This record gives sequence, structure tokens and C-alpha cells, in this order.
Amino acid sequence: MTFLSHVALTLAALSALLGALNLLLLRKPAARKLTPGTQVSVLIPARNEEAHIGDAVEAALESVGVPVEIIVMDDGSSDTTPQIVTEIAARDNRVRLVSAPALPAGWTGKVHACHRLSEEARGTHLLFIDADVRLAPDAAALLVAHAQGKGQAMVSGVPRQITRSLGEVLTVPMINFLMLGYLPFIGMRLTRRPSFGAACGQLLMTKREAYRAVGGHGAIRDKLHDGIQLARLFRRNGYRTDLVAGHDLAACRMYRGFAESWEGFIKNAHEGMATPVQLPVWTILLGGGHILPVILLPFAIAGIAPPGTVLAALALSFGLRAAITLRTRERALAIALHPACIAVALSIQWASLLRTSRGRPAGWKGRVYPAE
Repeated sequence: MTFLSHVALTLAALSALLGALNLLLLRKPAARKLTPGTQVSVLIPARNEEAHIGDAVEAALESVGVPVEIIVMDDGSSDTTPQIVTEIAARDNRVRLVSAPALPAGWTGKVHACHRLSEEARGTHLLFIDADVRLAPDAAALLVAHAQGKGQAMVSGVPRQITRSLGEVLTVPMINFLMLGYLPFIGMRLTRRPSFGAACGQLLMTKREAYRAVGGHGAIRDKLHDGIQLARLFRRNGYRTDLVAGHDLAACRMYRGFAESWEGFIKNAHEGMATPVQLPVWTILLGGGHILPVILLPFAIAGIAPPGTVLAALALSFGLRAAITLRTRERALAIALHPACIAVALSIQWASLLRTSRGRPAGWKGRVYPAE
């Protein structure tokens, strides 16, 4: 038990130290004077988004500090999504509705829609958002100011994640926890190595010239996790990417309930952690640093495991979760549920790996894609 206690403390300390450094480096973009002629194209792929698209477009229209155009790609919707956008476009010429052609073989739906949107865009910068994202009025201006001021070809951030059910709290906050607890921001900022690349597809801005130079979404046409894949693509081609604090720039409720969250995260997990090589390592890092201390607690109380070591591991584990949760303005319930969140996240990853190994296809919004 002493050995396991020291393992738990070491793994918890590693993530806590990296997380503390990342939180110091995570900043909301600062306002800067923009290059003359700057325009942001807000690009929204939409498939059966009648519950969200109106609010998404209206929020984007409130943008200040930079000229914007808003283009919505209706991707085969069977609901009133196109009608809602058409009504808004009739009273504001900054809004355009376009329709996606039939999905070509070898493409995934959202990636194809984003590719087509980029072809329609006129702006110097492309801001890709999901239909359930609500931009803050200064979001577009601050993101482009950061890109221009720091010489970044891509800037992304995680919107404030709105979670209203227990199932959402158990799953969605892991986005910020994994990024801030395990992605070395120092490596991301100081190098162009693809392995340090990460982005959130909910809020992702690119310089149009760089986007087209690397091939944009067309270069990742068969992928589902466009945030990670685009960041790595840019870096492989020598461009710099960055992550900024996105919780004041936008808000998003990405899923409703546990079942939808599970399916949403499992569909593209194989493009991130859920590989035969990476997942065992992640299981040791996450399980050892954040689940093992809880398992050891009864043994520490009974005097079988060293109490000080176990309590220190627990303090570091829960302390990191608390710091990230409070900083990103997520629900405090995620702190109390921290070990359960880790267990669910690992379950999703292992389920995704098992699904892929069996050749079962991934699917989303009525579309099915071959398993890789």
C-alpha cells in the first residue's frame, strides 16, 4: 500500500504542477488595434439545429470591434433550420444561408460543411463555431486581435460549458480538465510540434491565407475531431497555434443528458486518447492520479496505507479540479464528482477503443462513418 500511495501522490503532483502552470499561462485575449481591412467570417455548420441556430446567429450579429459576416451552412436539415436563418438574413444582409451539396464519399459531415463554408467566406479570418455556441459581443474582435498580435495562424478556446444534468456534469467538464491538466502550454507556445497542438472545434479562428495554404478541412476530410486535427495540421506545416481562455468569449451547452454526452464523446475518441498505445498510458495517469487516491483512503484511515501521502494525493487531485472548475466557470458539482468524472471519461475511451477494434462504425446526427 505504501508503494501505491507514493504512485498516487506522484501522478497527482505531476498533473497539479502542470495544471497550475497552465492556469497561469491561460489568458483571455487582450484588445488590440486591428490591421486595416480585417473582417471575420463567422461560419456555422448546421444540421437540424432549429432549437439553437437562431440564438447563435443573433449572438454573432451582436459582435463589436470588427466587421463580421455570418454564413450558415444548412447540411441537409429536415427541420426548420433553413427557414429560421432565411428570416434573419431578410432583415440583416450580414447573414447568408447556403446549402451543402450531398456528402461526398470519404468525408465526414461537419468537416465537409466547414470546408464548403470556407469557400463561401470573404473575411480575412475564419471563425468556426457550432450552432449551440453563443458568442460574446467582443469574442470575434479579441480572437483576431490575439492572432494578429501574437502571429498565430490559429487561435482557439473552450467556451464556458453549460451543464444542466448530472450526466453532463460527469462528462463535459473533462474537456477543460484534460487540456489544462495535461497539455503542456509551454510546449505549445514555444514549439510548433504537432503533438502539442490542440483546439476546440466549438470556437476556432484561423487566418484565411494560412487555412488555405495547409488545405483546411479538406486535408482532414475523413476525421471527426476537427479541433485536434486542424491544430496538428497547422503545426505540421510550420504554423503556430494557441489556446486562450474562452469562457468569457462564448458559452455552449453541447449535449443534453448522459446518453447524448456518451455518444457525442465516444464518436471521435479514437482520434485522441483511445488508441492501443495511448490509452493504457492515459489510464495510468488519470486513474493513478485521481481514482487511486480515493481507493486508498479507507486503507489510510485503517492505518494500512500512509495517511499523509494519501491525503496529499487527494488534496492535489481535488485541488486541481477545483482550480480548473472555478477558473473556467463550470459547475462546482464537478469538483465533488471528480473521481467519478475521471472514471466515466476512461470508460468512454475504452468503449471507443473496443468499438473501433471490432470495426463498428461511428455515427452522429443520422450519419454513419466507417470505423478506422
